[in-house]
Amino acid sequence: MPHHGNEEEHASSPGNDRQVSKEGQEGQQGNGPQEPVIRDNRKVDPVTGEARHPQGEQQAAASAGAGAAPSEAASTADSDGDALAQAEEILNGIEVPAEESVAQGAGNAEATELKNDLLRLQAEYVNYRKRVERDRAVAGEMAVIGVLNSLLPVLDDVDAARQHGDLADGPFAAIAAKLENALKTYGLVRIDETGVEFDPTIHEALIQQPGEDIDVDTVSQVLRSGYKSGERVLRAAQVIVAVPA
Repeated sequence: MPHHGNEEEHASSPGNDRQVSKEGQEGQQGNGPQEPVIRDNRKVDPVTGEARHPQGEQQAAASAGAGAAPSEAASTADSDGDALAQAEEILNGIEVPAEESVAQGAGNAEATELKNDLLRLQAEYVNYRKRVERDRAVAGEMAVIGVLNSLLPVLDDVDAARQHGDLADGPFAAIAAKLENALKTYGLVRIDETGVEFDPTIHEALIQQPGEDIDVDTVSQVLRSGYKSGERVLRAAQVIVAVPA
């Protein structure tokens, strides 16, 4: 479209949406040909059709530019405050004073310490297992001994009945025999021998009387039978002891 007058006035007229800056014109008139600098001052975006706010955009751009530095500083502070980053920085800054042998020596020392700890824990576990097994065996033995002690009066009645001839024959004799055999399976042993040397650990001397043809104290008669289970004496036998004359 042809026009007359000053080009600058025509370029800045309200009817034009685009204007060529004065710097672009001077560039064209000055040092050789340069591309013009074009600024789009249209108030409506030709793509979206929305109204533009040049002042708001400039303020937003200014605020964004001002806020870029604090955010960058905050990210730097976060990275500096990260414990892992600090640890890596410290490790990277440490100079190794020796060769790989130093690291190998430290690794061997740590491995030796861990091995000793493992051996100590294994020994403690073995001792604990042995102690538990021993305590379990003792608990079982004490339970059996408790049952045997509770049945000793019954065995005394069976002996008294046998001495009086009440268990010579019949069903009660068979029941008494079964009971005594069953208790033997639990290690119950009767102490009722005569003619043996007196042993204060299994015999209780109630009467002493002179004996003939003996050199040591000897059990001449058993008044009440004793019992033991294994090496444990449940009850000493009450006896009459014959002593050398």
